[in-house]
Amino acid sequence: QVQLVESGGGLVQPGGSLRLSCEASGTTLNSNSIGWFRQAPGKEREGVLCISASGTTTKYADSVKGRFTISRDMTKNTVYLQMSNLKPEDAAVYYCGARWGNSCSLIHTWYNSWGQGTQVTVSS
Repeated sequence: QVQLVESGGGLVQPGGSLRLSCEASGTTLNSNSIGWFRQAPGKEREGVLCISASGTTTKYADSVKGRFTISRDMTKNTVYLQMSNLKPEDAAVYYCGARWGNSCSLIHTWYNSWGQGTQVTVSS
């Protein structure tokens, strides 16, 4: 059974940075594509970034290009979301999703395993 645990959220000022972690267990990252999503109150879950199982394909939402990056530490079975130049509109609960296979997507219905989420608040 795939389990995902997000961490690293918190309160940050506009312009600041945070790094979120998504640790996977019950599977390996080289067999799963991982997507990062966010959901603000009253809004639908939005795709932010994803990375394919092979690591050769990444996709970014236009709203985060140039500010967010995704990376993996295969020894820790962990995917990271590095966020910089954060804006108030980036505030949301951030989730990671996993799906077996080498295709990643920014559509949340693509993924069949999810973590519990981590809150990111951007405020001065």
